[in-house]
Amino acid sequence: MAVIAHFSDVHIDDERSVRRTRAIVEYLEDLPYDLDLVLVTGDIADHGAPEEYATARELLASRHPVLVCPGNHDDRAAFRSGLLGEAASSAPVDQVYRGAGFTVLACDSSVPGKPEGWLGDGTLAWLEEELGRVPEGEPVLVAFHHPPVELHVPYVDEIRQFDEARLAELAGRHRQVAAFLAGHAHTAAATTFAGRPLLVAGGVVNTVRLPWERRAHADQHVHLDQPPAVAFHVLDADGRLTTHFRAVSTEG
Repeated sequence: MAVIAHFSDVHIDDERSVRRTRAIVEYLEDLPYDLDLVLVTGDIADHGAPEEYATARELLASRHPVLVCPGNHDDRAAFRSGLLGEAASSAPVDQVYRGAGFTVLACDSSVPGKPEGWLGDGTLAWLEEELGRVPEGEPVLVAFHHPPVELHVPYVDEIRQFDEARLAELAGRHRQVAAFLAGHAHTAAATTFAGRPLLVAGGVVNTVRLPWERRAHADQHVHLDQPPAVAFHVLDADGRLTTHFRAVSTEG
């Protein structure tokens, strides 16, 4: 059995974002269980600034393995140098994590300078190649920042991942894809894409207001008082995926 913790959208900027991110990481560090992976699906820095990544690198340090992919608020060059310790580059940040009996392929869905998402030709070619390397029967989780479907939250749907038919076609050729994991929406959500589960992590820095929730004015898009959230994805010996969602207190 593999257990993967998944959270997203920490938006490191001020003391509040640091406190909420620290609460999540400390909760995971305090678990009496060694997680197989901690996955963070984007928007690590709020402004893509080097000092934000320096803070994030310290905050996200863990006894568990950690895999972090960029979002639309991130700067690829600063992300690479500040978080990954690599040479600065504007190329897509596509990464592989090979666990015991499972693989996570983290795709860069960011489009520099734009809030919406897209998987470029190079990323899709990389994804196809990596899927071909996975042993037969081993489940693969494909992760990225932007969900490739509407979540029925207009504020989010306007800047989702577009041109998703290419990804769906690719997934159709690789049945070992067990699920898709995303962030960006600032609300925990579960739906399907390309015949697989699509699981969206809740926001850490805040939680988006759903269209049917009360708001004081039209531009009040988020809850600031909701606790940060983390998802636990469990892959069992049969490759079946189960997800549990947890809210985490920010009180000491």
